[in-house]
Amino acid sequence: MSALLDATLAHLRALVAFDTRNPPRAIGTGGIFDYLRTNLPGFEISVTDHGAGAVSLFAVRGKPRFLFNVHLDTVPDSPHWSASPFELRRTDTRAIGLGACDIKGAAAALLAAANRVDGDAAFLFSSDEEANDPRCVAAFLARGMPYEAVLVAEPTRAEAVLAHRGISSVLMRFAGTAGHASAEQTVADSALHQAIRWGNRALAHVEACAHERFGGLTGLRFNIGRIEGGIKANMIAPQAELRFGLRPLPSTDVDDLLDAFRSFANPPAAEFSETFRGPSLPSGLIADAEARRLAARDVADALDLPIGNAVDFWTEASLFSQAGYTALVYGPGDIAQAHTADEWVALDQLDAYAESVTRILQ
Repeated sequence: MSALLDATLAHLRALVAFDTRNPPRAIGTGGIFDYLRTNLPGFEISVTDHGAGAVSLFAVRGKPRFLFNVHLDTVPDSPHWSASPFELRRTDTRAIGLGACDIKGAAAALLAAANRVDGDAAFLFSSDEEANDPRCVAAFLARGMPYEAVLVAEPTRAEAVLAHRGISSVLMRFAGTAGHASAEQTVADSALHQAIRWGNRALAHVEACAHERFGGLTGLRFNIGRIEGGIKANMIAPQAELRFGLRPLPSTDVDDLLDAFRSFANPPAAEFSETFRGPSLPSGLIADAEARRLAARDVADALDLPIGNAVDFWTEASLFSQAGYTALVYGPGDIAQAHTADEWVALDQLDAYAESVTRILQ
């Protein structure tokens, strides 16, 4: 094991020990942020509390060309962990702990690299990514600071990812009229029947989008995550609530897509509200998105980073792209291990990521 990997694992052990679960996101400006301050020598550091447990730390040394971004919050642990999620365990090939894969492993490697070399560097650490509440990134973007590119750490198997899907979450409510279930019904009487009919039309539309492609991604990802309503089997349902999510391709016009899904409700839904939207990576319509993808590829090539396939999961790299930055996703770990019990990151990927960051910072 290399000295750099030894240092990375020492930092990872310390970072995993801090409880940064989100929710509840009970995170302040001390704790893990005190640890970062102590271990970023020679950096100008500012820590900002954005409220509701959203805290960011921006650290700069010299005049860097690139910004590294990594979130420190984790998902909650499940009851299926075989040992404490806050104590890093190591095997011959893995480091196991809550957030080790998503994505404290990258944060630890940044600290190790920054202490090994004294080159120019810029890091943005945040604590609100897991709640789809990007206050930290939004506040940074409002400052308009120039960088040639932003490298956002997420589990990509230590490969540069240049494209991923966007995300949109929607709440729908349907209104019917309560009555005895023995009565003849119109299409509008039962709120649950309206929801089911809407779902059938929505699923048919998703199938019709199967041929659409961008950068190795195919089709539209769609999921009805929750339907509830009604009272009992022999009563016509007077109300129903449905929540669904979309993962559109880059270059998709999300407003047009949502208009289509809204139109599938007959009669119109009592409510159709988008509760969260994250753009795709790269952002923009087809020609602009492709130009941004090629620019990110040029950065990856210049930094000698291996380029991986586009991915289906969403990242905050898209927020930087939307703001006009060249952005790519690059970090150790596999998304298959993220958000799981006994979450782990492969040591060889952690080592490769730490070595590449060190090379970039020299």
